[in-house]
Amino acid sequence: MKVLVVGSGGREHALCWKIAQSPELTELLCAPGNGGTSAVARNVDVATTNISGLVRLAVEEKVDLVVVGPEDPLVAGLGDLLRAEGIAVFGPGARGAELEGSKAAAKDLLERHRIPTAGSRRFDRSGPAKAYLEGCTVWPQVIKADGLAAGKGVVICEDVQAACRAVDSLMEEKTLGGAGDRILVEEFLEGEEASVLAVTDGEAILILEPIVDHKQVGEGDTGPNTGGMGVYSPAPSMSKRLLRQIEQRIVIPSIHGLRREGLDFRGVLFIGLMITDQGPRVLEYNVRFGDPETQAIVRRLKGDLLPILVATARGELSSISPPEWDPRFCVGVVGASEGYPKSYRKGDRIRGVEEAEACGDVTVFQAGTASSGQGLVSSGGRVLCVTGMGETIEDARKCAYEAYDKIEWAGKFCRRDIGTRVEGRKERIRKMMSGVATWTRDGRL
Repeated sequence: MKVLVVGSGGREHALCWKIAQSPELTELLCAPGNGGTSAVARNVDVATTNISGLVRLAVEEKVDLVVVGPEDPLVAGLGDLLRAEGIAVFGPGARGAELEGSKAAAKDLLERHRIPTAGSRRFDRSGPAKAYLEGCTVWPQVIKADGLAAGKGVVICEDVQAACRAVDSLMEEKTLGGAGDRILVEEFLEGEEASVLAVTDGEAILILEPIVDHKQVGEGDTGPNTGGMGVYSPAPSMSKRLLRQIEQRIVIPSIHGLRREGLDFRGVLFIGLMITDQGPRVLEYNVRFGDPETQAIVRRLKGDLLPILVATARGELSSISPPEWDPRFCVGVVGASEGYPKSYRKGDRIRGVEEAEACGDVTVFQAGTASSGQGLVSSGGRVLCVTGMGETIEDARKCAYEAYDKIEWAGKFCRRDIGTRVEGRKERIRKMMSGVATWTRDGRL
């Protein structure tokens, strides 16, 4: 089977790394790829924004399956165009991708199908938005850019002054471009964040192992949001009872809602959650694998990923047996360039990746890297993710950080607290869930 992976980040390196291990694979392409994907796939210089070029590439190369990594080409309709050419695609069409492309569209679906979420108001002009905020008596409030913002479109505001500054930044100064043309002002939810990924062909559902991401740039969850600074899995705080509740209250109604509205969704629905005193509520939908969540998924997934992707794309997911998972912990530490998540340095020589991967059970997934005449250099804000495995989360942390410290480039930094609050999270979620009744019903759609 010939496979094309679309994208150039750490997620795509992780997907390529796992797909390349499949005995069913004959050739693997990645467009445009990065310095890491070139070791396991044939990089093709077609940008993710070049939709017609990607379709032409898939047709000319006679690709059997396209796996779309980032959200932008999905929102632009790449999945629809490829399917029109008779090519199987792991990833939704434009209508399904709107769940990530528009926060308002996602909120509409949540409300129509009575899926638990935060209350919100939406605005397409800054004046009415600020007038509404000036009348709010409960703080904090959350300001969200409606459009795609690479994980940087959410601002938690402690008071009206901060909220009005956020509105001006998004709607008047256009700091996130067109993503801020419309905004949502959303109720602030207190609790613990969690992520659940559900692979679906529109009918069958395969829920992957839960993962915990660290979004904010600074230790102790401080500073602005990023695309993700680190990850760990499994999530001890996510009990079987809680996972069952998430499945019944959120995952099944979400997939059922998509089908009732005529959306042929074939891919992965990434559900960002807040575990509150009233139970789990949806913060957001993503319509693709997460980054760096994918890096932990592929390290812990036993067996072959490719048959799952193919069956999903073909509408045959019910024929696949549930995968087995490595019971060990995986911790992923993201190394970023100085200045990230704002403007950052590029072009710095990277050394020590091979030495890092020789340090225990470690795999380094490259993201913002490129090959040049001087070797591997940084080319993005998040440069790489170092994943380590261990019998305990502390073993996995030690493995990952020891390997990370062997890698060098000018201006590199990371968070040093990835996975350190596991037991605290577990106890807080246990207390929050102690007063929440468990929802039980037949899980079939």
